[in-house]
Amino acid sequence: MALLKFLTGLFRPKADDKTPDPEALEEELSAAEEEQWDEHFFQESCLKRDQFWGAVGQVETDMLGHLISPSLTGGPAWPTTRQAYRVIRRKNTILIATDGLSDPFSGVSGGENGFELELFIETPDIDPEHAGQAGEIGSIVKSWAFEIIQNVAGTVAGAGGINAQLDRYTVLSVEIPGVSQSHSVQTQVPKRFITDDDCIGVLIGAPRQNFGTEITDMPLSPVRIVPVTIITAAELVYIRANGAAERILLAEKLAESGIGNVTAFMRPDMI
Repeated sequence: MALLKFLTGLFRPKADDKTPDPEALEEELSAAEEEQWDEHFFQESCLKRDQFWGAVGQVETDMLGHLISPSLTGGPAWPTTRQAYRVIRRKNTILIATDGLSDPFSGVSGGENGFELELFIETPDIDPEHAGQAGEIGSIVKSWAFEIIQNVAGTVAGAGGINAQLDRYTVLSVEIPGVSQSHSVQTQVPKRFITDDDCIGVLIGAPRQNFGTEITDMPLSPVRIVPVTIITAAELVYIRANGAAERILLAEKLAESGIGNVTAFMRPDMI
């Protein structure tokens, strides 16, 4: 806004050049100060997320993102137009995590850290061709894991966040339809994870990971770190038939088995 007013001033007739209007000057200063505060909270949020993931594994310096934000082309809106993903390498697994669902809302003073959560998926089963070596993340966008986390992130953003639902139900389940139309899931995920009606099931929020579940010192509000775990077709069919209680039971069995939140293709059915 300040820039627009400045340009307007350049083309104003000389006769209008008088002492600046104090109210207009105050508005411009306030807008500049607000922009500075927005940038401060954004940078502080990035720093806290970096510190959190740095304690979990080897964080790739580069991020995965979009040339054009999906929110500008009809996709679900994140708190800002920035929709990015981090890659964290652990000893035996790779994590892909959203980076931006907890950005402070653009143009909103104060408030919260976006949707107050970030999502991640953890797995040992990304094909080496897509996983690459440390410092190589470009091919991860071609993996089933990236396609899953991107899809779930869109669902969560479209809902305006899911913390209230997690508080109520502890663990959520989502069905992603149209697997046969997917870019990567249809060819990279074993058929036992895909239902006869072309869906794949996902647990959100449980089992809990073996590292921190919250970034408590974000600049505006605490942020949850929420796991996303795909489940087998048999498990999804069972949840469909038996409801929320079985969803919680499945999460408990995965935790008890030691598999936890990790999506592992070789694991047995838990139900």
